[in-house]
Amino acid sequence: MKRSRTSNAWLREHVNDPYVQRARAEGYRSRASFKLMEIDERDRLIRQGEVVVDLGATPGGWSQVAARRMQGKGRVIALDLLEMESLQGVDFILGDFREPEVLLRLETMLAGDKVGLVLSDMAPNMSGILLSDQARVMHLAELGLEFSRNWLKPDGAFLVKVFQGYGYEDFVREMKRVFKSVSSRKPDASRDRSAELYLLGKGLKA
Repeated sequence: MKRSRTSNAWLREHVNDPYVQRARAEGYRSRASFKLMEIDERDRLIRQGEVVVDLGATPGGWSQVAARRMQGKGRVIALDLLEMESLQGVDFILGDFREPEVLLRLETMLAGDKVGLVLSDMAPNMSGILLSDQARVMHLAELGLEFSRNWLKPDGAFLVKVFQGYGYEDFVREMKRVFKSVSSRKPDASRDRSAELYLLGKGLKA
């Protein structure tokens, strides 16, 4: 079956993407690794000795960065509904974060330990129906925020991928109700045409 012009253009862009080339050269699982590295260099989110939870982790680019920077001091727990190849220093849970039993497995693995950093790069399978896709993106972000509210340490942080559109402003307001500081980040490794950005909440309000 012939590839469409669109998929051929995507493939060309992907192969020529400098972040894809860097990921291959430096042994990272995805170009997304560089998004987290850039944000972490600015905001100092990954701290040795902490628990990091990575939601929507597969193929493991963010977990890989967290594990490397923690150097075995602390824990990284990754979760995704798609299989992920094992990573040294990372515990993986296979399941859909929207399902209560999967959340329970994550909470059981935490064994009462509070979390220093929650990462959420979760995104649903896109249908192409803009309003429906945006609603599902925001639902995943809200689930990540609820988990963070319940499990973060008082000085912990939550980094979440969102797309500007329906529900975005309401979500920002909710973040501001939960965190002392809320800011947005658009790392250089995010493609220019992408509407994605990352919201960063730091320090839980009492």
